Amino acid sequence: MWLSFYMNESVNLDFPIRRFCPARMEQDQEGECHDQETILDDVELCTFDTTTTSCLLPSSEVDDFVDSFINMDQYSDHESQEKNHQSQSFDHNFLVNDDVFGYDPTTMEDEELEICENTTITMEDEEVEMNGNFGAIPQSQASLGMNQGLDLVHTLLACAEAVGCRDNNQADLLLGKILALSSSSGDSLQRVSFCFATALKCRLSLYPQNVFSNSTLTTSTSNDVSLITRENKLEAFQLLYQTTPYITFGFMAANEAICQGSKGKSSIHIIDLGMEHALQWPSLIRSLASRPEGPPKLRITGFSTNEENNAKLRASMNLHVEEALSLGIVLEFRIISEPATPSLLTIENLGLREGEALFVNSILKLHKYVKESRGYLKSILQSIKKLSPIALTVVEQDTNHNGPFFLGRFLESLHYYSAIFDSLEASMPRNSPIRMKIERIHFAEEICNIVACEGPDRMERHERVDQWRRQLGRAGFQVMPLKCTSQARMMLSVYDCDGYTLSCEKGCLLLGWKGRPIMMASAWQVASLSYTDRAS
Repeated sequence: MWLSFYMNESVNLDFPIRRFCPARMEQDQEGECHDQETILDDVELCTFDTTTTSCLLPSSEVDDFVDSFINMDQYSDHESQEKNHQSQSFDHNFLVNDDVFGYDPTTMEDEELEICENTTITMEDEEVEMNGNFGAIPQSQASLGMNQGLDLVHTLLACAEAVGCRDNNQADLLLGKILALSSSSGDSLQRVSFCFATALKCRLSLYPQNVFSNSTLTTSTSNDVSLITRENKLEAFQLLYQTTPYITFGFMAANEAICQGSKGKSSIHIIDLGMEHALQWPSLIRSLASRPEGPPKLRITGFSTNEENNAKLRASMNLHVEEALSLGIVLEFRIISEPATPSLLTIENLGLREGEALFVNSILKLHKYVKESRGYLKSILQSIKKLSPIALTVVEQDTNHNGPFFLGRFLESLHYYSAIFDSLEASMPRNSPIRMKIERIHFAEEICNIVACEGPDRMERHERVDQWRRQLGRAGFQVMPLKCTSQARMMLSVYDCDGYTLSCEKGCLLLGWKGRPIMMASAWQVASLSYTDRAS
């Protein structure tokens, strides 16, 4: 194979594939993930084979496995995709019709509409040379061929093994080959490979200042230079919300659960576990205003830890207060400038009032409470249960990024983000600055956190729906079936992009790309009381 020219004989290329094949990864997911590893523990996972350089799996099986998580179909028809991209002006003309299902992802304040402008990211000369000018429109590059695509994935896997074993020389060699084939402006495989190569380089350094810590990426020689700010990340999140259904899907499902549970209630209180923005609320306000029984009073209490962002958040919420009032809804909001903790999740601290229909809302936040063990998540869930909410809405990435083994986590994340990048390839042209920001700011940070960080710094501990069902069940919750499948299908039809899939698994909704689950939306009620008892 092409890779044999670059492989050091002491590293078996097929090791990650053999050890972390889908069957093995599925076995890992069935058990509890008591993750107590440190970054040095990965040495124990490495097995060097100095007796042979031949593959233990036939190359055809290796290719089949690689093809299972990298969409290689693009290499046979990428020319037709390029023609489609040229005939579309997606970035500037994409709008979701509010009349279709009550959602308008492009409705936001003037300052939120200032996208794709004035994004300046300071980098060291070396990083600028490698990454390109982030603010400029990237030059589209030709797609890799099938063989080159397979070689790139093989090299990524071998490099992950070398990094896990702290074989710096081998990892550096392989990183050079990956960066030569990958590109931040190429096809979806090249782009996702570039992000993973950057994350592997970050992990290889083993220096805390080289990884995402406290939501900031800094360089090894300039700790005070922030490459990605919270404002950059919020902008990228808004762009993702505007141009793909992933975030809108979660908002819609959570809001529908709130509307279902609050029927007949005159006063509603929503506790948001991580309110960094106000994008979820306009559609909910409009839905509540159109209730047959009339609009309710509405209170929203959000936890937000960034004071600078809180000023903008308050400004956004003030606009929603005015909109709600024009629709007959009295809206109160409160921002708690601290992270949600068991000590704060009490009736007294939250100012709960008698007669309120209480809901707890978690959009892409609950996985951050998993930590190294599940004890902290359990305490959070138990605190929420004591509040006796009508429903706990949970929207999460449906994937297992909390496994105890680095290589298994690497493969799972490569599989997951390859599907996401493939969906972006199908919906946006390669020279789109919007796509660049989504990939290089939002998803690249997640990838780097999953691959490069360990211990308390690793916050992106995503888990699958079965694991959430198990954890929430042990904490005393049971699923409250969502009744918004038809609305979700209608929402997907608006995006005019083949490939999105929708399924229902034991009351939870799953949004995927070509059958690969990406997002999970669910609602949960206290198990001791039925839904009708809670709503009465």
